[in-house]
Amino acid sequence: MIRNQVLKLAQHCVRMLGAEQAHDLSISALCAGLHPIAKEPDDPRLAVRLLGQKFPNPIGIAAGFDKNAQVYNAMHQMGFGFAEAGTVTPLAQIGNAKPRAFRLPKHRAIINRYGFNNEGMDAFQQCLKDAPAQGILGINVGANKLTKDKAADYAACIEKLAQYAAYITINISSPNTPGLRGLQVGAALDDLLARVVEARDKAARIRVEGNEMPKPLLLKIAPDVSEDHLDAIVKSVLDHRIEGMIVSNTTFDRQSVVGSSNAKQAGGLSGAPLFDRSTIILAKTRERAGRAFPLIGVGGISSGEQAVQKLEAGANLIQLYTGFVYNGFELLADVKKELIAAMDKEGFSRVSVLTSSNVQEWASKPFPTLPV
Repeated sequence: MIRNQVLKLAQHCVRMLGAEQAHDLSISALCAGLHPIAKEPDDPRLAVRLLGQKFPNPIGIAAGFDKNAQVYNAMHQMGFGFAEAGTVTPLAQIGNAKPRAFRLPKHRAIINRYGFNNEGMDAFQQCLKDAPAQGILGINVGANKLTKDKAADYAACIEKLAQYAAYITINISSPNTPGLRGLQVGAALDDLLARVVEARDKAARIRVEGNEMPKPLLLKIAPDVSEDHLDAIVKSVLDHRIEGMIVSNTTFDRQSVVGSSNAKQAGGLSGAPLFDRSTIILAKTRERAGRAFPLIGVGGISSGEQAVQKLEAGANLIQLYTGFVYNGFELLADVKKELIAAMDKEGFSRVSVLTSSNVQEWASKPFPTLPV
């Protein structure tokens, strides 16, 4: 009881700091073990089998929080079903100039332009060696800002780090690295996917039901895509046999936060205003990729009800980040509680039955207007 009260007080104090200071302090606190620990195992109905793994629940912490692979085990101990560390690049880089993260509290949103600040894949690997993952760990890989051959950077990270991961995410959707989102288009995407598959096939494999399989690759996309663009992305993903997708990263759109003092800051917008845009693109991706294709839904989840909606719109798994920043540790428990309530209401015996149960309603909505 006292420990929980202290943690709640600490959360309140952290929110009084600047956004990046608060993030850094949170990482330090988690490294020191200052976090709640799940006392009971998850309801078995929350388990999801996907990507050759059995996830104890479908709720993960998104990439960008644990940039340097320092606290993934803390997230597992707190009760997350999986953690995704990164984004990591081959070489260390400091990212964009500070300040580069801005809260929009009225809208429960954040704008960031970090620019893949991280300590590089060698330091990242050392952390993984020093603290083997206690749960399911995804690794999110990217390219250095000054690299001309971006695909080579992704391949290098995969070859070095795949052995430690349950899956690898190819992040080509950050708005804060020049030229990165250009990899989502046409021949550039085909070349990238061919090369990351080649790198993955050289790396460590996983054993699933007695059979060896390549480590799953997932492509993380932006929510700022047109119908033709999404058609082309999904076709390339399926043609190259990429195992799954994560939908979506942050948006350039600012229509939903007009009036905020930080609305005109450059960077990607995350949080509550992203929910509808990202969920519509998720549902439209589900329609194009098929019912069996693995999808992770992320973007704007700030309540248990929205977590249910994200699954119903086509997600097999979901990820939290900005909602976790604003709502604290309680959000994870709220999401689990709401998922169980949704299953009880419908008489479902497992959470995976919620996936795509309302995909048509979301997919029937028009494509969101592209940011100017």
